[in-house]
Amino acid sequence: MDDAGAAFAGLVDLAPAAAFIRDCEGRYLWANHAYAHLYGVVPDELVGKYIEDFDAPAEAVQFRALDQEILTRGTPVRHTLDYRRPDGSAGRAVGHRFPVRENARTCVAGIYVDVTDQLRATVQWQEAEDNLQALRDHSGLPCALLSANGRVVEASAAAAELFRIGLPDLVGRRAHTLLAPDPGLDRLHRRWNGLIARRTRRLETSAVLVDAQGRQRRAELHLTTVGHSAARARHVWAVVTHLSLAHEAHPSLTAAQIRILSLLAAGSSNGDIASSLKLSRQTVDYHLSRLRELLGAATRPALVARAYVLGILAPRAWPPRSATAAHPLSTA
Repeated sequence: MDDAGAAFAGLVDLAPAAAFIRDCEGRYLWANHAYAHLYGVVPDELVGKYIEDFDAPAEAVQFRALDQEILTRGTPVRHTLDYRRPDGSAGRAVGHRFPVRENARTCVAGIYVDVTDQLRATVQWQEAEDNLQALRDHSGLPCALLSANGRVVEASAAAAELFRIGLPDLVGRRAHTLLAPDPGLDRLHRRWNGLIARRTRRLETSAVLVDAQGRQRRAELHLTTVGHSAARARHVWAVVTHLSLAHEAHPSLTAAQIRILSLLAAGSSNGDIASSLKLSRQTVDYHLSRLRELLGAATRPALVARAYVLGILAPRAWPPRSATAAHPLSTA
């Protein structure tokens, strides 16, 4: 090799990019280890051999044509090559071919990076994205991907329908603007901070959601962090698994009133409720009368039914209890 060729060979001999030099007849004058590895050999086994000794006839014709293009043009050319790996699988490489001088002759040099694995990973990632999108959009579950600071990054069509706004308007919203005032918000905020700080990976909780018309629903939520490499979670998937009926905002109930509803749902009599809460019968009667007025329910069974459909009581808990206290912090 001349000085230029020797410098090129010395530079890339152990480089991860595959490189070669061939003469005008398609004979290998030099190859580095990465190039020889593509054919399952070492560089010395390539030198002195021809393209046809290692490549299938159709590929050999293609590679000779590319060499001739360089020799004719005399300028570098960027190529993307599809080739067959030694194991029979398809491969792809990107790089350049360019003219070099070797023993007073113009030869062809090439340097390429195998991008087969990168492309395969990209295809797999896209397939995973497509599958996730199909699951998100066709499961019917309202769900959203939230950033660490609580902004909606992605959302399902069901989520947009739940909040009665267009999907483009939902994406980018701050999550706290979708929550109604509720005694459980402080607890939810603490749990969220625990997720972001990776003290836990997922949790079940509840919150009162408010749509664009101001109507409210108690929702059960599954919150799961995405990715586990960073010190702090960057995203959280929020999935709504249960919804109460939509209703106009009603006055907040006191802890005593919610406890009375819980005991009522468990079948306790007025006397049992009074004894359990250490209240007089008259006080219990007053609370029940007030609850019938607040919830628009004329009878004891109607009170219990309204408490469940409005999300005041947890739908899948026994004994009956407040929805805001139904989900202990998960530590999964």
